[in-house]
Amino acid sequence: MAAKTGERRDQILQTLAQMLETPVGEKITTAALAARIEVSEAALYRHFKGKAQMFDGLIEFIEQTLFALINKITSEEKSGVRQLEAMVAVLLGFAQKNRGMTRVLIGDALVNEDERLQARINQLHERLEAALKQALRFGVTQKEIAEDTDVTAHANLLMSFVTGRWHQFAKSGFKRDPAELWARQWRQLMEGVIA
Repeated sequence: MAAKTGERRDQILQTLAQMLETPVGEKITTAALAARIEVSEAALYRHFKGKAQMFDGLIEFIEQTLFALINKITSEEKSGVRQLEAMVAVLLGFAQKNRGMTRVLIGDALVNEDERLQARINQLHERLEAALKQALRFGVTQKEIAEDTDVTAHANLLMSFVTGRWHQFAKSGFKRDPAELWARQWRQLMEGVIA
């Protein structure tokens, strides 16, 4: 029975993520979600206390996925510059593959939801920026990145670039590829920073 409960929970989260892929950002109700899964609203509430807890589940998926990938990059990649490039590429690629999650990442899907959810996304952005800052510091210690680089400012620049690309992707109805022009933009973002 526990496996079945876990499967239903995953199905609910997957369906919610699919519903968020609709470019027209209409408010998702538990009634619409239940109808899409072909269960009663009461069945949803057996797995989640409310919609906020469902969004918590999506945010948890985002956090686990992104930080598993970032940890893999930092443990395997011995170059700070290549760590940075791989991290930014992962963040852009995640949006490409998870359109509904992109709307969660930019807070678009959280409008009119529990404000605690937006605070949690803000914290996730801060943690991602901290990971970029750490890779920059690592690059400085390796003498790949100029010693006088303001790593805080540059990590913020990179994170702002990523969130900007996420916004463009979501606001274009998922037509504007977040990784479009990435190779050229990467060189421009790192100009004057590479030692």
